[in-house]
Amino acid sequence: MSIDQIANEALQLNSHDRAILAETIWESLEDPFKFSTDMSEEEAIKLAKHRDKELEKGLVTPLSHKDLMDKLQK
Repeated sequence: MSIDQIANEALQLNSHDRAILAETIWESLEDPFKFSTDMSEEEAIKLAKHRDKELEKGLVTPLSHKDLMDKLQK
């Protein structure tokens, strides 16, 4: 069954059942905002400052939230 077929079936459920389904699927995923790193807080701050300087100097181009989301979905 394709994602489109599953979505079409799921959208026919009542709102309570859709909410339960959505929660079940969400909880089955790993935390999308959690990532493992060996970087210390001090190293993370240093990296953030370095990236900020790159932006200020025009060495890199910032992405809008929409552009980032579009790239992540590809």
